Amino acid sequence: MAKQNKPAIRFKGFTDAWEQRKFSDITFPAGEKNKENLPLESYSITNESGFVPQDEKFENGGTMREADKRMYYIVSPNSFAYNPARINVGSIGYQDTGKSVIVSSLYEVFKTSDDVDDRLLWHWFKSPDFQKLIMQLQEGGVRLYFYYDKLCMGQVFLPSLEEQRKIGKLFDTLDHLITLHQRKYDKLQVLKKAMLEKMFPKNGSSVPEIRFKGFTDAWEQRKLGEILQERNTRTSDFESNPLYSLTIESGVTPKTDRYERSSLVTKTEDLFKTVKPNEFVTNPMNLRFGALGYNKNAFTVSVSGYYDVFSIDDDKCSGFWNAYFKTPTAMNIFDNAATGSLIEKRRVKYSTLQQLAFYMPNDLSEKAEIGKYMDTFDHLITLHQRELEKLQNIKKSMLEKMFV
Repeated sequence: MAKQNKPAIRFKGFTDAWEQRKFSDITFPAGEKNKENLPLESYSITNESGFVPQDEKFENGGTMREADKRMYYIVSPNSFAYNPARINVGSIGYQDTGKSVIVSSLYEVFKTSDDVDDRLLWHWFKSPDFQKLIMQLQEGGVRLYFYYDKLCMGQVFLPSLEEQRKIGKLFDTLDHLITLHQRKYDKLQVLKKAMLEKMFPKNGSSVPEIRFKGFTDAWEQRKLGEILQERNTRTSDFESNPLYSLTIESGVTPKTDRYERSSLVTKTEDLFKTVKPNEFVTNPMNLRFGALGYNKNAFTVSVSGYYDVFSIDDDKCSGFWNAYFKTPTAMNIFDNAATGSLIEKRRVKYSTLQQLAFYMPNDLSEKAEIGKYMDTFDHLITLHQRELEKLQNIKKSMLEKMFV
C-alpha cells in the first residue's frame, strides 16, 4: 500500500491516498524574541518529556534564572520547538501548557497551518520516518545540526484532517496508558524499596521497623550455613530443562531470544547447573549488587555453571529470603564479605556466604507473611512492566504501520 501512498493500517471508512506535503507549506516560524524582557517562566526541552520547566530540570533554576531574557524566544501555546543539535535523539517538544513561556534562542520554534493536526504531527516526529529525514538533511562537522530551514526542505504524507485527528487521538491514548503504567510501576518500585528497608532489621537491630500484627519477638542472629544446603548439581544435559539466566533486576528469568542455545554449548562438560523449584541462584561476581534470585517455577531449570545454587531449610519462605538478600543491610554485608584483589574480581563464594550472620525470626509464619507480601510486590511490578512493554511495542508498531 506504500506505493499507493496509503498506510498499512487505517481507521474504517478512510480509503483515499495520502497527500505529500512540504513542511515549508504546512509550518511557519513562530519564535518571537522577548524584547520587553517579560518575566515569563523559562523552559528547556528534553528527549523524554519535551517541554520541562528549568526549575524542575536544574536545582538552581538553570542559567536562564538570572539572565537577561530579552534574547530568548517566547513560545506561545500550540507551538513546536526543538534543539537543532539534539533533534536526532528526540529533543523536540509541543507547547501545550496553556500559557506563553520562554526558551533558549538556540531552539527552533514553529507552528502549523490549520489543515494539520498538531497531535498527529507530534507523533510523526517520534516515528522512524522523521529520523530518516533528519539523517538525510542534517549538516555540520563534528556536531550535526538540523535547523528549521532543513525541516522546510522535507516532506510528509498527510491524510484528510478528520483522519489526522483520529490517528493523533489514538496515539495520545496510547501515550496516556503508557504514562499510567509507568507511574504505577515507579510507585511500586519506590514502595518496595521502602519496605525492604523497614521490614528487615538494620544497623545491628534485632527487630525490623515495621512488622505484621501479632509478631513481637526479637529476631535471632544465625549464620547462613546453619540453614543453607548446597545444590551445585552440574549437568551437561542442557536439553532436559529450560535454560534460564540471572539478572539483578528480575532474578531467575528465561534466557532472552538473543541467546541461541547452540552458541552456549562447548566441549566443556558440566557447563550447566540445575535449579529445582524454590532453590536459590547467585552470581558470586555480582551478588553484592543484587545478582540473586530463586526459581519461582514449578519445574526445574538449567543455569550457567558459573552460578552458585543452594536451598534453604524453610523453602516455603523463599520469598522472605529473596527479599531479605536484596535489602541495603544485606548488600552491605555481601560487599564487606567479598574477596579478591581487584574490584572487578571481588566475589562472594558459597563458602563465604555460609559464614555470614543474619538476623532472622524464629517464627516460620512471620517469614511466610513477609515473603508472601514481598512476592506480591514483585508480581505487581512484573505485571505493570509487561503491560508497559506491551504498550510500547504496540506504539512502535503503529508508528511504522499507520504512517506512509
